[in-house]
Amino acid sequence: MKTLYEATSTAVGGRAGHVQTEDGPIDMNLSVPKSMGGDGGDGANPEQFFGCAYAACFGGAVQVIAKKKKIELSDDFSVTATIGFCEDEDGAFLEATLDCYIPGVDVKTGEDLINKAHKICPFSKATRDNITVTLNLLLDE
Repeated sequence: MKTLYEATSTAVGGRAGHVQTEDGPIDMNLSVPKSMGGDGGDGANPEQFFGCAYAACFGGAVQVIAKKKKIELSDDFSVTATIGFCEDEDGAFLEATLDCYIPGVDVKTGEDLINKAHKICPFSKATRDNITVTLNLLLDE
């Protein structure tokens, strides 16, 4: 195994604290949403960070698969991640929905791209068999 990159981040104060990366691009306050008993302040939360990271990583995986298949992606292709913080009788857990907008491809090609991306995306690998991930292909009407 060869490590290509490492990122170091520190959280102080838990969900209502502060996060910062060692090299500085992320330096933000955190807030707990009102629906989770917090003040709903203007800080970010872990689910938002996870959603941004998963969407970006999954989008990169779509690009890798498209390049291998010689499929030209539109500049406005996108992945939107919705991360749910859920509870059941066993406690808290996450779920994710990835809405993939890939204009200019037919349904079969789009579904093939996102299913293959889900196999190679490091975030998908990390969550596989741990959380429910729903993949959606969004179409123009």
